[in-house]
Amino acid sequence: MTLLRMKELRELPEEDLDRKIQELEQDLLRERGIAAMGGAPASPGHLRALRTDLARALTVKSERRRAGASGPASSAS
Repeated sequence: MTLLRMKELRELPEEDLDRKIQELEQDLLRERGIAAMGGAPASPGHLRALRTDLARALTVKSERRRAGASGPASSAS
């Protein structure tokens, strides 16, 4: 699995981004379950890569939410 780039994530449509977040959460849950049962992960760096990718995807989602909320109504100062 390669690291996802912010540029790639920002280009994804909202539905694909949500699907990617859900997929990353499932993969992370599975890997954590294996580690909790005492199993050695196939790739030690894979867990860190999953966490990083999930954080990036959630950051893009948060940016989009904030961009949508900061419309013309919220700029009344």
